Amino acid sequence: MPEWAEPVARYLLEQGLVGTLRIAAVSLALSTAIGVTLGTLLTIRFAPSRALIRLYIEVWRGLPIIVTLFIVYFGAPAISLRFEMDPFTAGTVTLTLWGSAQIAEATRGAVQSISRAQHEAASALGFGWVGRHVSVILPQAARRLLPPLVSLLIGIVLNTTLIGIIGGAELLEAAERMVEVVNAPEPAGFGDRGEFPIYAGVMLVFFLICFPLTRLAAYLERRLV
Repeated sequence: MPEWAEPVARYLLEQGLVGTLRIAAVSLALSTAIGVTLGTLLTIRFAPSRALIRLYIEVWRGLPIIVTLFIVYFGAPAISLRFEMDPFTAGTVTLTLWGSAQIAEATRGAVQSISRAQHEAASALGFGWVGRHVSVILPQAARRLLPPLVSLLIGIVLNTTLIGIIGGAELLEAAERMVEVVNAPEPAGFGDRGEFPIYAGVMLVFFLICFPLTRLAAYLERRLV
């Protein structure tokens, strides 16, 4: 093992991996909250709200994520400095916009798949629209939402690599920094060609995160959907 392997591995795990997981966790939580809310509202037969939510879904689901990232990080501050964000916030907002659009569409399908009899039974018990959905419909729809949620988490983890473009701390960006350090001539660096082992390590980390999640998504889809 080269002498730089241990400090590089520690940096990748402590700085890069932690940053990736932070962005993924916050983005998934916000995407789920916003997406479930919008997807449920999309089932209301009120044309103006349906049109606005549908526009939101189609815009953020249809744009390449890197375009959304540039709009959030570079475009929004050009309109007003109040919208200026650090890379972590911009990356989280970008992934939340994309992820919430995915979850909103999945939620709409899951809610509409619940039989009309469940709605009628809940109404007969005195539940209003909010109570009916919170207490009866969404708990049943959640079974159908679990596989898309796991798949969304995989997509978010993989797309965190785009945040390195704007200088955000994530795994791939940390690897690029370490490649520069390792390849720098001595005494500042090690003078080695460390690209392959470093990037191979990044590939291994992403595989160890995403492969179990893909198997979990497939298992949940077989058992719950």
